Amino acid sequence: MQSERKSVLVFTGLSIPFHEARRILSDAEFKPPVRRGDVLAAVERRYEIIGIIDGVFMTEAAVAHREILSALNEGITVVGGASMGALRASELDEYGMIGVGEIYRWYKEGVIDSDDEVAVIFDPETLKPLSEPLVNIRYNLKLMCNASIISKSEREMLLEMAKGMFYPRRNWQRLLKEASKKLGNEKVKRIHAFLKEKGVDLKKKDAIEVLKKIKELINA
Repeated sequence: MQSERKSVLVFTGLSIPFHEARRILSDAEFKPPVRRGDVLAAVERRYEIIGIIDGVFMTEAAVAHREILSALNEGITVVGGASMGALRASELDEYGMIGVGEIYRWYKEGVIDSDDEVAVIFDPETLKPLSEPLVNIRYNLKLMCNASIISKSEREMLLEMAKGMFYPRRNWQRLLKEASKKLGNEKVKRIHAFLKEKGVDLKKKDAIEVLKKIKELINA
């Protein structure tokens, strides 16, 4: 006899669109980025697994630690990664929250420590991100340095410039325009070409890992 499927709720939409997420995890319910109170509501509805990928912060009240702790205390499995989920998992994994992905590891190991690293602005209707998260810039600068597209000093310069941008205005076009006088047009062209051919959306990559982890838990 086939076992009963576990009820799953995943908060996302920014790091990975709903239609792509459903291709990986067809049995889950998907909701927009988590807000304060959403996890408590999910606890009341008795979901068995909660996935936290995206969440609001900066402009609205973020999901509280106590909400996630309440879910864990009720025996609900909570998995996080990619964005707000990575941040909260790094803070609450010792209490049982499951962290997944590179961004989670960066927070856990102290490579990054700011909410600003994963912050983006987005279209409230489509949930399409309208800025570039610093974690994506950080990761791709590392890839470009490893590929000898930029030097270590250029990587550090670009990262510091990106850090100095207010997150709603942070994107590759603005960053490279500001850095073009120091890098030169030819180097900027090489960077653009690398991003087009080999650039990695780290938040999306980690979001996929969260969904795969939940699928593994469902089938366990």
